[in-house]
Amino acid sequence: MIVISGPSGVGKDSVLRALKKSGLPVYHVVTANTRAPRPDEREGIDYFFVTRDDFEKMISDNELIEYSHVYDDYKGVPKAQIRKAIESGRDVILRLDVQGAEKIKKMYPEAILVFLTPANEEEWFQRLGGRRLSQEKDLATRIETVKDELIKARNFDYIVVNAQNQLQKTITTIEAIITAEHQKSKPRKISI
Repeated sequence: MIVISGPSGVGKDSVLRALKKSGLPVYHVVTANTRAPRPDEREGIDYFFVTRDDFEKMISDNELIEYSHVYDDYKGVPKAQIRKAIESGRDVILRLDVQGAEKIKKMYPEAILVFLTPANEEEWFQRLGGRRLSQEKDLATRIETVKDELIKARNFDYIVVNAQNQLQKTITTIEAIITAEHQKSKPRKISI
């Protein structure tokens, strides 16, 4: 189980899309989310976009392996997605925020956590600005959250720089991590 994580705006979605196209035999776990889809996102491929009421029902029905409340939206991993992923026999790959990655590591200590980081602070600000954040206070909240998340990066197995216009280098690094993990004398195994 490989978890791709990192701060908001670091390019987790772009990395995940490129990993899917790379030909690696991975099963991408689709997470549920209560925010509105961005123009380039597709239902059931990037996320399951659900209402707040539907998400809260998923919580009360114990249908999520983990969930977080981030930037006034819910995000979570449906148990059914994890079961399907494990049963596929392929490497399982999840894209989660830092809170979600921490929860997965507690439940599945053998999970491989990859923390994505931009090359520098200026690049990160440019990426966030490109999202046309609706309110200045939203940006301030994201900056404070990122400061906390960067401290938590040391709890991850790997830190990978996802520099602007260097996506292929990021993918090559993650592929190397996956290949190296498969060569371990005691490979990490996940079971539910």
